[in-house]
Amino acid sequence: MFDNLSEKLRNIIASTQNKELTQENMQEALREIRRALLEADVNLRVVKAFISAIKDKAEGENVLSGVNPSQQLIKIVNDELIELLGKELKPLDLSSHPSLIMMLGLQGSGKTTSSAKLAVKLKKEGKNPLLVACDVYRPAAISQLQTLGNEIGCEVFTIPDSKDVQNIVQSAINYSKEKGFNVLILDTAGRLQIDTEMMAELLIIDRVFHPNEKLLVIDAMTGQEAVHVAENFDAQIGLTGLVLTKLDGDSRGGSALSVVYCTGKPIKLTGTGEKLNALENFYPERMVSRILGMGDIVSLVERAQEVFDEKEALKLHEKMQKDEFSYNDFLSMQKQMKMFGSMDQLLGMIPGLNIKQSDREKISHVSEEEFKKIEVFIQSMTPEERDNPQLMNTSRKKRIAKGCGMDMHTINIYVKHFEQMRQMMGGMNKMKKMFGGFGKLGQQKAMVQAMKMMRKFK
Repeated sequence: MFDNLSEKLRNIIASTQNKELTQENMQEALREIRRALLEADVNLRVVKAFISAIKDKAEGENVLSGVNPSQQLIKIVNDELIELLGKELKPLDLSSHPSLIMMLGLQGSGKTTSSAKLAVKLKKEGKNPLLVACDVYRPAAISQLQTLGNEIGCEVFTIPDSKDVQNIVQSAINYSKEKGFNVLILDTAGRLQIDTEMMAELLIIDRVFHPNEKLLVIDAMTGQEAVHVAENFDAQIGLTGLVLTKLDGDSRGGSALSVVYCTGKPIKLTGTGEKLNALENFYPERMVSRILGMGDIVSLVERAQEVFDEKEALKLHEKMQKDEFSYNDFLSMQKQMKMFGSMDQLLGMIPGLNIKQSDREKISHVSEEEFKKIEVFIQSMTPEERDNPQLMNTSRKKRIAKGCGMDMHTINIYVKHFEQMRQMMGGMNKMKKMFGGFGKLGQQKAMVQAMKMMRKFK
């Protein structure tokens, strides 16, 4: 989402490298930063405050005569962006039993889907959430929540044909106490615009039940309008936090940078994809690292821990040790990699990769296209061939080529790459035995051998 802003900020900072900053070029850098923020649809109030803070800090820290001005400028911009985005993670308040989370937002903001995503996240954290259908006006709103609930294995509480939202919430609280649910997620009604009737209903829920969290779901694609919506909701109901959806989209990112400053409310969660596990805690410092091209290795590791199945990984490890790695195993690995997210997202999290957004998109597109082709190639095999790669011969390749609509040259490349991978894995296992495990010395020797093998297979 911040790709254009990120690229421009990095270019501005790079232009100061190997230069001693003066009043003139400092002013020029600030003008460029101001322009970049405005183009990213950041609210004008925020831009003015941000530029003023950078200028004050720069002069206060004597950057103009600094030893490494560009690094000091990076630090100042980094610190101010973190400040702008809320300083630090603000976790959800789940101290009550049961805890009530009130999901708010306009129609189309992704409120119902975000409610389901939040249930998935809470289940992973050991909570027992109950989804409560409080949107009794929008056609099919309840059935949408029930469909999502079935998909994620989370119960949805409803009272058919009831329009009394206060009674629905009270009944859901009583039900949760009987059945042992400890978090209630209230999917409240949205409107095309904020109106008196909607606010009256939300205020009743707020004043009668005192929810732990009142989270406003905002579509990051709405730009400046997100600030007005957030300010209106906060003025009337008093928000505790924000959920920003479509953070993986093509929006310019201004709403995320503006909404925290303008409302004083933290972004607590972000939607980073369409899948129902794509809801994450919002860490300002990690987001800023990505904006400034410094990666986000912590989030990358956390996502790996969530995505990879430990039992499956152990099975694959055992198969590799016995040189039994098959096409089915390869397909399984590839499916797990897909759950990581797009290649574009992953590249953005790796520190030190100063790849332009346009180039990242190209790499991502090519990688995803290639993954699809490999899937089709493997799915065109018989079950026996997938489990026993050594059966592959010319006649089988010809049949597979016809089945998947690829030429023999492509099939031969895929088979060759797979065999190289198997040999590499076999080679690593031999080296492990040869060097007595992978201690420090063993790792160094094994790495040398691995490098030699990689050169051989090119």
